[in-house]
Amino acid sequence: MLCLGFECTAHTFGAAIVDSSGRFLSSEKASFISTGKGMVPREVLTFHKAHASAVLDRTLAAAGPDVVEKIDAIAISQGPGIGTLLHEGLQTACTLADTLDVPLFGINHAVAHLEIGRKECSAKDPVYLYVSGGNTQLLIREDGDGQGEKNRASRYHIVGETLDIGIGNLLDKSARLLGLGFPGGPPLYELSLKGKNFVELPYTIKGMDVCFSGLYTAFKNRFEHVDPKKDAVVPADLAFSLQEVAFDMVCEAAERALSHFEKDELVLAGGVACSKVLQEKTKIMCQERGAKMLVPENKFLTDNGAMIAWNGILALQGGQKPLGPDAKAKPDWRADDVAVVWP
Repeated sequence: MLCLGFECTAHTFGAAIVDSSGRFLSSEKASFISTGKGMVPREVLTFHKAHASAVLDRTLAAAGPDVVEKIDAIAISQGPGIGTLLHEGLQTACTLADTLDVPLFGINHAVAHLEIGRKECSAKDPVYLYVSGGNTQLLIREDGDGQGEKNRASRYHIVGETLDIGIGNLLDKSARLLGLGFPGGPPLYELSLKGKNFVELPYTIKGMDVCFSGLYTAFKNRFEHVDPKKDAVVPADLAFSLQEVAFDMVCEAAERALSHFEKDELVLAGGVACSKVLQEKTKIMCQERGAKMLVPENKFLTDNGAMIAWNGILALQGGQKPLGPDAKAKPDWRADDVAVVWP
């Protein structure tokens, strides 16, 4: 079986084709960037519309001749994400599914990140640390019996999360303040390598929940009120300190989740998990407690169509109900609202 998947939740429009054995035939994408304003939804929508056809054409061409005739299902990221982008992607996928006369499956973007991590890392029963632009969550999977009085499906349970903004949002806002453009994580990291002095910033964690807005406010205040003649604080020091505090917070929360639920695997998921700083911190933490830190390749961490296509295969095999003609985008669709029908 072949599934064509589309990712369209935020700055990236991606498409990929995967077969039922988990082999990716192709995966292409185009990602919006900005020098100053970050993501303005109408600008990103224009970007998606301008690049969608080319991304699809490259995906089909890379998968081989006559692949269109072999597609058994289409999967679309139905949420969570930016509403206008989700709606546009859903309409594109619906039209193509009608044309090819194949079922269309709505995929939760967050769950797709978890499932591609589970697949690529061969994880068994991990804690997931999901860190992206709009999300910072710790999750575990609880398997249902699929029968009995409640006919319980399996579900991902969010056991800890940010109480305000996502960690990726924190990094993007901070990078934009420093004039580093969007996405902000990579240039902020490069700047942080020049930092030599740690700047005290708020560290806010309660159990397995974290808060980042106070950290950003303090970062902003320190940057905007620096007197070069009197204050030794420089942007590189602030960038270094921001990452140290933010990643320490999520690392502590992840360690608490591993301990509380007695797990010995931690899977990193989401675009922020590409951070070398975060990977090193979680690796050391896991080694010290006899656990494994597992992380897929960066191409599966950043938003991509491959994870949507793979989740489409799982949905098809598990008997998930396809979307109907009246399907709507789900901008606020949480991972713990998804009934997991596959093993």
